[in-house]
Amino acid sequence: MKKIGFLSFGHWSDHPAYQTRTGGDTLLQSIDLAVAAEELGLDGAYFRVHHFARQLASPFPLLSAIGAKTSKIEIGTGVIDMRYENPLYMVEDAGAADLISGGRLQLGISRGSPEQVIDGWRYFGYEPNEGETDTDMGRRKALEFLDKLSGTGFAQPNPYPMFPNPPGLLRLEPYSEGLRERIWWGAASNATAVWAAEQGMHLQSSTLKFDESGKPFHIQQAEQIRLYKEAWNKAGHGREPRVSVSRSIFALVTDEDRYLFGQQKGGSDKIGYIEADKRAIFGKSYAAEPDQLIEELAKDEAIREADTLLLTIPNTLGVDYNVHVLSSILKHVAPALGWR
Repeated sequence: MKKIGFLSFGHWSDHPAYQTRTGGDTLLQSIDLAVAAEELGLDGAYFRVHHFARQLASPFPLLSAIGAKTSKIEIGTGVIDMRYENPLYMVEDAGAADLISGGRLQLGISRGSPEQVIDGWRYFGYEPNEGETDTDMGRRKALEFLDKLSGTGFAQPNPYPMFPNPPGLLRLEPYSEGLRERIWWGAASNATAVWAAEQGMHLQSSTLKFDESGKPFHIQQAEQIRLYKEAWNKAGHGREPRVSVSRSIFALVTDEDRYLFGQQKGGSDKIGYIEADKRAIFGKSYAAEPDQLIEELAKDEAIREADTLLLTIPNTLGVDYNVHVLSSILKHVAPALGWR
């Protein structure tokens, strides 16, 4: 058995082929799709976070709305760029969203990917400390976020408060018990995957990673996952780790499917660069008739290593078509591979 969810980048544009012409369209359709995905039996609704772009940015209002309209599906991010965040305010937002959902938040965080503007976090009022890089800053904020999620009091109470305080140092409220154990780290390298394991975070591995060996993408990703699991066991956290991988997978069962995604049949990994100097490998998309798709996916080592598969969706094509994409995977592909 494997948990299966969707991952939406939340694009919108005033384009004649788009069902998402505005930010409002994307937000409302994201809620509707999560409700429909729960009805299909999908396990997760996840959303990408990008700033300064016509994509989803502030995740907690959306996650809270989905949490209020669903009852079973996991809701999460993949990922929140910690360079842009105030960790303490984020603890409050995350705690509120988790309580609204009844403890279903699976929050993916990371240092973040290249953004639309240069050093966008500076516009949010953040600067690395002396001697830090922006990557260091992101990790430092992540560790502070994890620390404050523990619920341990740290703030000295006012001796003359407006309302009575409980005894001792005060923590951030609302506190959601168990949320600390449902934080994921998006890792682009083997080393950051090991670091995530040491910190007790679950692992999100995307459709790209740094090219560290020249091997095919799914093999490099599987090796990353195995290193993560080894580090987790060595750290002795006393609970089971979770690992998700993301894939673009399309079962070609209708003429519309073949028109939209048929050109991706027989695709291959691609090599590119992140931030001009970091060589990365991008995993191929899978698009084929169900029998061929099953045969190709069975060879993907990283999917076998992961307990959770996030299907990246073309959100601009609207709710109905994405329900079709997801239901096609559940009906025609997942059972034959033992995912269901």
